[in-house]
Amino acid sequence: MSEQRRGFLQGFAAYVLWGLFPLYWRLLEHSGAIELLAHRIVWSLISIALLVVVLRHFGQVRVLFAEPRRRWPLIAGAVLISVNWGVYIWGVEQNRVVETSLGYFITPLFTVLLGVFVLGERLRALQWTALAIAFVAVVGLTIEAGRPPWIAIALTFSFGFYGLAKKKAGAGALEGMAVESATMAPVALVAIVVMALHGQSTVTDHGAGYLVLVLLSGPITAVPLLLFGSAATRVSMTTLGLLNYIAPIMQFVVGVTLFHEHMSTMRWAGFGLVWIALVIFTWDGLVRRRRRTVVPDVAAAAA
Repeated sequence: MSEQRRGFLQGFAAYVLWGLFPLYWRLLEHSGAIELLAHRIVWSLISIALLVVVLRHFGQVRVLFAEPRRRWPLIAGAVLISVNWGVYIWGVEQNRVVETSLGYFITPLFTVLLGVFVLGERLRALQWTALAIAFVAVVGLTIEAGRPPWIAIALTFSFGFYGLAKKKAGAGALEGMAVESATMAPVALVAIVVMALHGQSTVTDHGAGYLVLVLLSGPITAVPLLLFGSAATRVSMTTLGLLNYIAPIMQFVVGVTLFHEHMSTMRWAGFGLVWIALVIFTWDGLVRRRRRTVVPDVAAAAA
Protein backbone atom coordinates (compact mmCIF):
# COMPACT_ATOMS: atom_id res chain seq x y z
CA MET A 1 0.00 0.00 0.00
CA SER A 2 1.34 3.42 -0.98
CA GLU A 3 1.99 6.08 1.67
CA GLN A 4 -0.60 8.38 0.10
CA ARG A 5 -3.28 5.67 0.15
CA ARG A 6 -2.41 4.79 3.75
CA GLY A 7 -2.67 8.46 4.70
CA PHE A 8 -6.05 8.76 2.98
CA LEU A 9 -7.42 5.74 4.85
CA GLN A 10 -6.07 7.07 8.16
CA GLY A 11 -7.66 10.48 7.57
CA PHE A 12 -10.92 8.88 6.49
CA ALA A 13 -10.97 6.70 9.63
CA ALA A 14 -10.26 9.71 11.87
CA TYR A 15 -13.17 11.73 10.49
CA VAL A 16 -15.55 8.76 10.55
CA LEU A 17 -14.74 8.23 14.24
CA TRP A 18 -15.39 11.92 14.92
CA GLY A 19 -18.64 11.64 13.00
CA LEU A 20 -19.78 8.82 15.29
CA PHE A 21 -19.07 10.75 18.50
CA PRO A 22 -22.74 11.75 19.07
CA LEU A 23 -23.65 8.07 19.39
CA TYR A 24 -20.92 7.54 21.98
CA TRP A 25 -21.77 10.57 24.14
CA ARG A 26 -25.46 9.71 24.03
CA LEU A 27 -24.59 6.39 25.72
CA LEU A 28 -23.32 8.44 28.69
CA GLU A 29 -26.51 10.47 29.13
CA HIS A 30 -26.66 9.76 32.89
CA SER A 31 -23.65 12.04 33.51
CA GLY A 32 -23.35 15.79 33.09
CA ALA A 33 -21.14 17.51 30.54
CA ILE A 34 -18.68 18.86 33.14
CA GLU A 35 -18.12 15.44 34.71
CA LEU A 36 -17.69 13.76 31.32
CA LEU A 37 -15.33 16.50 30.16
CA ALA A 38 -13.19 16.08 33.29
CA HIS A 39 -12.96 12.33 32.80
CA ARG A 40 -12.22 12.74 29.11
CA ILE A 41 -9.26 15.02 29.87
CA VAL A 42 -7.82 12.76 32.58
CA TRP A 43 -8.15 9.52 30.62
CA SER A 44 -6.84 11.23 27.48
CA LEU A 45 -3.70 12.18 29.39
CA ILE A 46 -3.24 8.60 30.56
CA SER A 47 -3.71 7.27 27.02
CA ILE A 48 -1.30 9.80 25.54
CA ALA A 49 1.26 9.23 28.32
CA LEU A 50 1.26 5.50 27.55
CA LEU A 51 1.84 6.24 23.87
CA VAL A 52 4.67 8.64 24.69
CA VAL A 53 6.31 5.87 26.75
CA VAL A 54 5.81 3.18 24.10
CA LEU A 55 6.97 5.37 21.19
CA ARG A 56 9.73 7.01 23.25
CA HIS A 57 8.75 10.61 22.51
CA PHE A 58 10.01 11.96 25.84
CA GLY A 59 12.52 14.23 24.13
CA GLN A 60 9.98 15.90 21.85
CA VAL A 61 7.57 16.53 24.74
CA ARG A 62 10.39 17.91 26.91
CA VAL A 63 11.40 20.31 24.13
CA LEU A 64 7.84 21.65 23.88
CA PHE A 65 7.68 22.30 27.62
CA ALA A 66 11.07 24.01 27.54
CA GLU A 67 10.30 26.47 24.71
CA PRO A 68 7.92 29.29 25.82
CA ARG A 69 7.31 30.27 22.19
CA ARG A 70 5.73 26.87 21.57
CA ARG A 71 4.54 26.01 25.09
CA TRP A 72 2.21 28.98 25.57
CA PRO A 73 0.25 28.47 22.33
CA LEU A 74 -0.26 24.83 23.37
CA ILE A 75 -1.47 25.90 26.81
CA ALA A 76 -3.91 28.29 25.14
CA GLY A 77 -4.90 25.47 22.81
CA ALA A 78 -5.54 23.20 25.80
CA VAL A 79 -8.09 25.67 27.20
CA LEU A 80 -9.72 26.14 23.79
CA ILE A 81 -10.05 22.43 23.00
CA SER A 82 -11.44 21.80 26.50
CA VAL A 83 -14.12 24.43 25.86
CA ASN A 84 -14.79 22.82 22.49
CA TRP A 85 -15.15 19.34 24.02
CA GLY A 86 -17.38 20.58 26.83
CA VAL A 87 -19.71 22.51 24.53
CA TYR A 88 -19.93 19.54 22.16
CA ILE A 89 -20.81 17.06 24.92
CA TRP A 90 -23.40 19.48 26.31
CA GLY A 91 -24.87 19.99 22.83
CA VAL A 92 -25.31 16.23 22.37
CA GLU A 93 -26.91 15.97 25.82
CA GLN A 94 -29.34 18.77 24.93
CA ASN A 95 -30.46 17.00 21.72
CA ARG A 96 -28.81 19.65 19.53
CA VAL A 97 -26.54 17.43 17.46
CA VAL A 98 -27.58 19.16 14.24
CA GLU A 99 -26.44 22.48 15.67
CA THR A 100 -23.07 20.96 16.64
CA SER A 101 -22.65 19.82 13.03
CA LEU A 102 -23.32 23.40 11.89
CA GLY A 103 -20.38 24.54 14.01
CA TYR A 104 -18.00 22.16 12.28
CA PHE A 105 -19.41 23.01 8.84
CA ILE A 106 -18.64 26.68 9.44
CA THR A 107 -15.21 26.12 11.03
CA PRO A 108 -13.22 25.94 7.74
CA LEU A 109 -14.70 29.28 6.67
CA PHE A 110 -13.95 30.85 10.05
CA THR A 111 -10.39 29.53 9.85
CA VAL A 112 -9.93 31.38 6.58
CA LEU A 113 -11.26 34.55 8.21
CA LEU A 114 -8.73 34.15 11.02
CA GLY A 115 -6.02 33.95 8.40
CA VAL A 116 -7.09 37.36 7.12
CA PHE A 117 -7.34 39.21 10.43
CA VAL A 118 -4.60 37.44 12.40
CA LEU A 119 -2.05 36.26 9.84
CA GLY A 120 -2.57 39.01 7.28
CA GLU A 121 -3.60 36.68 4.47
CA ARG A 122 -5.63 37.93 1.52
CA LEU A 123 -8.87 36.40 0.30
CA ARG A 124 -9.97 35.94 -3.28
CA ALA A 125 -13.39 37.07 -4.52
CA LEU A 126 -14.94 33.59 -4.35
CA GLN A 127 -13.73 33.14 -0.78
CA TRP A 128 -15.37 36.42 0.25
CA THR A 129 -18.54 35.25 -1.52
CA ALA A 130 -18.53 31.98 0.44
CA LEU A 131 -18.07 33.85 3.73
CA ALA A 132 -20.91 36.26 2.89
CA ILE A 133 -23.28 33.37 2.09
CA ALA A 134 -22.36 31.62 5.35
CA PHE A 135 -23.02 34.84 7.28
CA VAL A 136 -26.47 35.14 5.69
CA ALA A 137 -27.13 31.52 6.65
CA VAL A 138 -26.26 32.16 10.30
CA VAL A 139 -28.51 35.25 10.34
CA GLY A 140 -31.35 33.18 8.86
CA LEU A 141 -30.87 30.41 11.42
CA THR A 142 -30.85 33.03 14.19
CA ILE A 143 -34.17 34.44 12.98
CA GLU A 144 -35.65 30.95 12.68
CA ALA A 145 -34.64 29.90 16.19
CA GLY A 146 -35.23 33.27 17.85
CA ARG A 147 -31.66 33.18 19.13
CA PRO A 148 -28.17 32.85 17.66
CA PRO A 149 -26.94 29.25 17.25
CA TRP A 150 -24.66 29.64 20.28
CA ILE A 151 -23.48 26.02 20.32
CA ALA A 152 -22.39 26.20 16.69
CA ILE A 153 -20.74 29.59 17.23
CA ALA A 154 -18.88 28.39 20.35
CA LEU A 155 -17.65 25.28 18.56
CA THR A 156 -16.55 27.31 15.54
CA PHE A 157 -14.67 29.93 17.54
CA SER A 158 -13.02 27.48 19.97
CA PHE A 159 -11.87 25.06 17.27
CA GLY A 160 -10.84 27.83 14.89
CA PHE A 161 -8.64 29.54 17.48
CA TYR A 162 -7.39 26.11 18.60
CA GLY A 163 -6.16 25.47 15.06
CA LEU A 164 -4.43 28.86 15.08
CA ALA A 165 -2.71 28.06 18.39
CA LYS A 166 -1.55 24.69 17.04
CA LYS A 167 -0.19 26.37 13.93
CA LYS A 168 1.85 28.80 16.00
CA ALA A 169 3.17 26.00 18.22
CA GLY A 170 4.22 23.81 15.30
CA ALA A 171 3.99 20.64 17.40
CA GLY A 172 3.36 17.06 16.35
CA ALA A 173 -0.02 15.50 17.07
CA LEU A 174 1.17 13.23 19.90
CA GLU A 175 3.54 15.71 21.53
CA GLY A 176 1.11 18.60 21.28
CA MET A 177 -1.71 16.58 22.79
CA ALA A 178 0.58 15.44 25.61
CA VAL A 179 1.24 19.06 26.59
CA GLU A 180 -2.43 20.01 26.21
CA SER A 181 -3.67 17.08 28.31
CA ALA A 182 -1.05 17.69 31.00
CA THR A 183 -2.12 21.35 31.15
CA MET A 184 -5.79 20.66 31.85
CA ALA A 185 -5.54 17.35 33.72
CA PRO A 186 -4.92 18.91 37.19
CA VAL A 187 -8.05 21.06 36.82
CA ALA A 188 -10.04 18.07 35.59
CA LEU A 189 -8.80 15.88 38.43
CA VAL A 190 -9.80 18.51 41.00
CA ALA A 191 -13.27 18.68 39.41
CA ILE A 192 -13.66 14.90 39.65
CA VAL A 193 -12.60 14.87 43.31
CA VAL A 194 -14.87 17.80 44.23
CA MET A 195 -17.88 16.17 42.57
CA ALA A 196 -17.13 12.89 44.35
CA LEU A 197 -16.86 14.62 47.74
CA HIS A 198 -20.19 16.37 47.16
CA GLY A 199 -21.94 13.19 46.08
CA GLN A 200 -22.34 14.49 42.50
CA SER A 201 -20.23 11.83 40.78
CA THR A 202 -22.32 9.54 38.57
CA VAL A 203 -19.88 7.43 36.58
CA THR A 204 -19.84 4.60 39.14
CA ASP A 205 -23.61 4.54 39.70
CA HIS A 206 -24.70 2.71 36.56
CA GLY A 207 -22.74 -0.51 36.46
CA ALA A 208 -19.35 -1.69 35.26
CA GLY A 209 -20.25 -1.31 31.58
CA TYR A 210 -21.05 2.37 32.02
CA LEU A 211 -17.77 2.96 33.87
CA VAL A 212 -15.83 1.20 31.10
CA LEU A 213 -17.45 3.49 28.54
CA VAL A 214 -16.28 6.51 30.57
CA LEU A 215 -12.73 5.14 30.81
CA LEU A 216 -12.72 4.62 27.03
CA SER A 217 -13.16 8.37 26.52
CA GLY A 218 -9.36 8.62 26.65
CA PRO A 219 -8.54 6.19 23.82
CA ILE A 220 -11.58 7.35 21.85
CA THR A 221 -10.20 10.89 22.02
CA ALA A 222 -6.58 9.95 21.29
CA VAL A 223 -7.00 7.48 18.42
CA PRO A 224 -8.66 9.78 15.82
CA LEU A 225 -6.25 12.60 16.68
CA LEU A 226 -3.27 10.32 16.11
CA LEU A 227 -4.79 8.97 12.88
CA PHE A 228 -5.30 12.54 11.72
CA GLY A 229 -1.74 13.51 12.66
CA SER A 230 -0.36 10.56 10.71
CA ALA A 231 -2.57 11.31 7.71
CA ALA A 232 -1.47 14.95 7.65
CA THR A 233 2.10 13.85 6.89
CA ARG A 234 1.07 11.61 4.00
CA VAL A 235 -1.67 13.41 2.03
CA SER A 236 -2.15 16.92 0.71
CA MET A 237 -3.97 19.66 2.61
CA THR A 238 -6.58 19.64 -0.16
CA THR A 239 -7.37 16.00 0.55
CA LEU A 240 -7.55 16.67 4.29
CA GLY A 241 -9.80 19.64 3.63
CA LEU A 242 -12.24 17.48 1.67
CA LEU A 243 -12.16 14.72 4.30
CA ASN A 244 -12.94 17.41 6.89
CA TYR A 245 -16.58 17.45 5.79
CA ILE A 246 -17.15 13.77 6.63
CA ALA A 247 -17.57 14.34 10.37
CA PRO A 248 -20.17 17.16 10.30
CA ILE A 249 -22.11 15.40 7.52
CA MET A 250 -22.28 12.24 9.64
CA GLN A 251 -23.25 14.26 12.73
CA PHE A 252 -25.99 16.02 10.78
CA VAL A 253 -27.36 12.71 9.48
CA VAL A 254 -27.27 11.18 12.98
CA GLY A 255 -29.10 14.18 14.43
CA VAL A 256 -31.85 14.14 11.80
CA THR A 257 -32.35 10.40 11.22
CA LEU A 258 -31.47 8.72 14.53
CA PHE A 259 -32.19 11.45 17.08
CA HIS A 260 -35.13 12.89 15.09
CA GLU A 261 -34.21 16.54 15.64
CA HIS A 262 -36.64 18.98 14.09
CA MET A 263 -35.70 20.56 10.75
CA SER A 264 -37.99 23.41 9.71
CA THR A 265 -38.03 24.81 6.17
CA MET A 266 -36.04 27.84 7.33
CA ARG A 267 -33.49 25.58 9.00
CA TRP A 268 -33.08 23.49 5.84
CA ALA A 269 -32.60 26.72 3.91
CA GLY A 270 -29.93 27.91 6.36
CA PHE A 271 -28.00 24.66 6.13
CA GLY A 272 -28.42 24.73 2.35
CA LEU A 273 -26.73 28.14 2.21
CA VAL A 274 -23.88 26.86 4.40
CA TRP A 275 -23.38 23.90 2.05
CA ILE A 276 -23.41 26.22 -0.98
CA ALA A 277 -20.78 28.38 0.71
CA LEU A 278 -18.63 25.30 1.35
CA VAL A 279 -18.98 24.13 -2.27
CA ILE A 280 -17.83 27.56 -3.50
CA PHE A 281 -14.99 27.65 -0.97
CA THR A 282 -13.82 24.12 -1.84
CA TRP A 283 -14.13 24.64 -5.58
CA ASP A 284 -12.06 27.82 -5.40
CA GLY A 285 -9.37 25.99 -3.41
CA LEU A 286 -9.25 23.08 -5.87
CA VAL A 287 -9.00 25.39 -8.91
CA ARG A 288 -6.30 27.45 -7.22
CA ARG A 289 -4.31 24.35 -6.36
CA ARG A 290 -4.63 22.99 -9.91
CA ARG A 291 -3.30 26.24 -11.35
CA ARG A 292 -0.31 26.17 -9.00
CA THR A 293 0.40 22.60 -10.14
CA VAL A 294 0.00 23.28 -13.85
CA VAL A 295 2.24 26.37 -13.98
CA PRO A 296 5.41 24.59 -12.71
CA ASP A 297 4.70 21.66 -15.06
CA VAL A 298 4.44 24.00 -18.04
CA ALA A 299 7.60 25.81 -17.01
CA ALA A 300 9.46 22.53 -16.66
CA ALA A 301 8.27 21.38 -20.09
CA ALA A 302 9.40 24.64 -21.64
CA ALA A 303 12.83 24.29 -20.08
